[in-house]
Amino acid sequence: MVRENIVTPKDFIYPLFIHDDDIKQEISSMPGCYRNSLATMMEEVEEAMKYGIGCFVLFPKVPDNLKTNYAEEAYNPNGIVPRAIGMIKSKFPDAIVVTDVALDPYSSMGHDGVVDEKAKKILNDVTIMQLQKQVIMQARAGADIVAPSDMMDGRVGAIRDALDSEGFTDVSILAYTAKYASAYYGPFRDALDSHPGFGDKKTYQQDPGNGREALIEAALDAAEGADMLMVKPGMPYLDVIHRLRQASTLPIAAYHVSGEYAMLKAAVEKGWLDEKKVVLETMTCFKRAGADIILSYYAKQVAKWLYEDGLI
Repeated sequence: MVRENIVTPKDFIYPLFIHDDDIKQEISSMPGCYRNSLATMMEEVEEAMKYGIGCFVLFPKVPDNLKTNYAEEAYNPNGIVPRAIGMIKSKFPDAIVVTDVALDPYSSMGHDGVVDEKAKKILNDVTIMQLQKQVIMQARAGADIVAPSDMMDGRVGAIRDALDSEGFTDVSILAYTAKYASAYYGPFRDALDSHPGFGDKKTYQQDPGNGREALIEAALDAAEGADMLMVKPGMPYLDVIHRLRQASTLPIAAYHVSGEYAMLKAAVEKGWLDEKKVVLETMTCFKRAGADIILSYYAKQVAKWLYEDGLI
């Protein structure tokens, strides 16, 4: 009756890794997570929806032979992401499908943007043009929400303009507003084979030492047309989630990233932590900090626990 924050399955976005192989392949650095074939992806969606999960985000592992510096595969209408969207929306029309907007899964350079190969710099404006092509393809395939994770300057406004000009005024933007240049992303990059080909991503992701900067980014993203704001990673940046919650009336999302997930799994496997208790506490912490939405690899498992406990 008096509890201030309650976690429900409707709070979650469930991430699904997909590839064009016919097997479901476990990701060694993320126990319990898999690269799904499109067939097993559909099984995951169906099971998760039975437990009340209604929103899914797709992350593709792209073969190396399809990767280029300009990441043209990112807007291939016959690529794995549009095919996956079509399959989900055809069988589960009520499912909300989110798409990742960035070039790194498709880039031969492993970066979120097009690279000036001589100067070893990211070309911000050239990248944005590629992202506009990507979101239009995703919207045509049936995406409900596009989530730009690239961190290029001005990309939210450019994506909104591109969507609106093509008539996709109802497609929402979940902006990765405060995406930090974090060491917690390693297992995710294993899953997609998308480690940077050189250097790091500190020139376009946020400095972990900065908190006020997130407020600047939030104001810019909101002004450019973002519908929701994301903080990534989650637990190490609860203060940033709270700052954005106080500063903005937009929905706030927290991304419980691969490194956070892997840490919990490792401690659980050692017998050092009670998985159910620590995961439910973690998710409650996101809500307490001010998150309306939680993107977590634990989403389906949490929904199962809540169902088994009679809480949903």
